[in-house]
Amino acid sequence: MSPELIPLIRCRSCRAALEPNPDPAGAATLRCVGCGASYPIVSGVPRLAENPYVASFGRQWNRYDVVRDEEDEAVFRVKTGVDPQSLAGKLVLDAGCGGGRYARLLARMGATVLGVDLSDAVDQAAKATAEFPNAAIVQADLLDLPLAESAFDLVFSIGVLHHSPDPRRAFAEIARRVKPGGRLAVWLYRKNTPPQEWINSALRVVTSRMPARVLEPISAGLGVLGSIPILKQTLNKAFNFSNHPDWTLRVCDNFDWYAPTYQSHHTVAELRSWFVAEGFGDLVELRPLKAGRVYDWAYDHDLIIGSGVNVAGTRLGG
Repeated sequence: MSPELIPLIRCRSCRAALEPNPDPAGAATLRCVGCGASYPIVSGVPRLAENPYVASFGRQWNRYDVVRDEEDEAVFRVKTGVDPQSLAGKLVLDAGCGGGRYARLLARMGATVLGVDLSDAVDQAAKATAEFPNAAIVQADLLDLPLAESAFDLVFSIGVLHHSPDPRRAFAEIARRVKPGGRLAVWLYRKNTPPQEWINSALRVVTSRMPARVLEPISAGLGVLGSIPILKQTLNKAFNFSNHPDWTLRVCDNFDWYAPTYQSHHTVAELRSWFVAEGFGDLVELRPLKAGRVYDWAYDHDLIIGSGVNVAGTRLGG
């Protein structure tokens, strides 16, 4: 772990700084300089939380290799409004890093990156970023984020907060980690039309309770639908399934939609109000990478299931 990143991690109990505490027996830990609490470092990852409601993500990201360097760069650029090459030498927080694809991208571009996730996906993220000394992964809860406030040049969260039991609170937590003059970018699931919301909510009542061994083949079956012309552009407006051209990402997207315990949908106006309430200005609504007359019309009328609301802003006071 980069020496620059350890001082940013805080004790869950008293919020004092942590310091490395090598154990003669070989079990490395981080020790609180305030209350003396100790946190284990397992496989290079400091563990400051358990993952009670996000087990599906640990399975998902550890099972499927979703790192696609070229696509990840394009998606990051669109969903944050930031050129990743411009972040060289900057301090960045990936809030909900999953398998580490964006943390890896930014570390490769020269940023100093701290990736945080609650699930066991941190193991995959640690592997994805292992070659970069300027990246570190921490297992922690965004609802109770044990990191220094007002510290990061950029904080971003892509497709994560809507899986929290309290997305608004999680937003406030990550917003406070942006330094004055720094940027925050957040992507959340979009609220669709009432019929679409009713259908997908009813389906998820069932699927979110399924064991993974049952849901995974269903996700693969939906992956087949996502490869069939016409159906993949029409039927998935009634209920969600991915039509991504990459089979692995298609199946992973399907599992990601139907497995999680929590999934909330939001509007642009709602997300913008969160930014304003937390002291951000210079707000920008970011459009999706995909475009076209028909797609733009459907997107603007909230018909694209699985699409997002995406806003970025600058923390005032800098």
